[in-house]
Amino acid sequence: MTAPAAAAPRANPILVAPILPTILRLSTPNLMAMVATAAVAIAETAYVGLLGTASLAGMALVFPVVMLQQMMSAGAMGGGVSSAVSRALGAGDIERARSLAFHTVLIALAGGIGMSVLFIGVGPALYALLGGRGAALAEALTYSNAVFVGALAIWLCNLLASVVRGMGNMVVPSAILLAVAGLQVVIGGGLGLGFGPIPRFGMAGVAAGQVIAYGLGALALLAWLRSGRGRFVLPLVGLTPRWDHASDILKVGTIAMISSLQSVLTVLILTRLVARFGDAALAGYGIGSRLEFLLIPVTFAVGVSLVPMVGMAIGAGNAARARRAAWTGGAMAFLVTGGVGVAGWLFPEVWARLFTSDPAVIAATAAYLTWAGPCFGFFGLGLCLYFAAQGAGRVIGPVLAGTARLVVIALGGWALVATDQQPWAMFALVGFAMVIYGAGSVLALWVTPWGRRPA
Repeated sequence: MTAPAAAAPRANPILVAPILPTILRLSTPNLMAMVATAAVAIAETAYVGLLGTASLAGMALVFPVVMLQQMMSAGAMGGGVSSAVSRALGAGDIERARSLAFHTVLIALAGGIGMSVLFIGVGPALYALLGGRGAALAEALTYSNAVFVGALAIWLCNLLASVVRGMGNMVVPSAILLAVAGLQVVIGGGLGLGFGPIPRFGMAGVAAGQVIAYGLGALALLAWLRSGRGRFVLPLVGLTPRWDHASDILKVGTIAMISSLQSVLTVLILTRLVARFGDAALAGYGIGSRLEFLLIPVTFAVGVSLVPMVGMAIGAGNAARARRAAWTGGAMAFLVTGGVGVAGWLFPEVWARLFTSDPAVIAATAAYLTWAGPCFGFFGLGLCLYFAAQGAGRVIGPVLAGTARLVVIALGGWALVATDQQPWAMFALVGFAMVIYGAGSVLALWVTPWGRRPA
């Protein structure tokens, strides 16, 4: 008798399935996790408000730094991790992928400890430079010190989630991050405000809720990666650190960190410049930019799904599919964010009246959405292509596009303030900078060669 033929190995759907349905399938869990994370920020602000005005002011001082840590660990270095792991798996090199995951743990240790030392050391001077005084500065330091003592938990959770995403699995990290978001609200609220026998720890308790929740999330991800249910088992011992494997992550993640710094610096510069026009203009900018902020989870969800799609295609030597995935995801982000921006442009006062009845603030919000709203699509496009470039390991172009946006805001804003222009001119500059960012990212993708990196 003839022996039955061996079954052909099952093709990886990320490498062969239709691109648009695959992006939608991978993006949906990410979107749920990102929306939950945004909801945590709203809930945290609500119960910090119950602690008093000084606590709210203190949180406002620390918030950009906390967001910077999230962007660096989850978006920048996390993208480098997902990119390297997915390219190794696309090339069929399981042992390299295991080694990259091992080096991810080492990078998380270095990143978490480094952030703890840095911000516990420079926190007092930094928050004072940002305008912190008296009780607000004291509350900011209480919150900041508690968060950054536990920075390792945040880095480990975000980078281990990126390892799983690099395998092409979006459900597990999204489910765990959803649980982290829920735990952060419950634990942070309970410890901050006090509940039953739990005393009221104030800002230290709110910060501890974040650290504890991320620590539990890191343990859950570690257990899953060690369980054998993924594409490989995460090794914790038995491997010798190799610079070429660590650098495969770092040369993408470190450059991407520049983008995180640029984003935070752009927001700080814009806030400072708009404040020169008065409280109404600043409030209107804040309300208008909230609509922009709500679009980031959508763009992030699509972008994160592109990292393994592009990375595995590059690893498999199929650069054409990688580019098609990037253009498809970018078009999706452009249409969604652009559509919301156009709606804000057509009906700016509807959005403004959800937050205020002050005519001056409503007018400022309308001015912002009228000039910047139609350009939201270019911001979404640029951000999505940035993630795609991470997957390819070719992130310099989109980072330079972000640099161009920052320069336009800084120099153009200075010129507008120096020549005593009206607020609408500043808002028009914001929109123009978004167009520069989106167009620059498109140009970077168009001219940068994508191909398999040497092992």
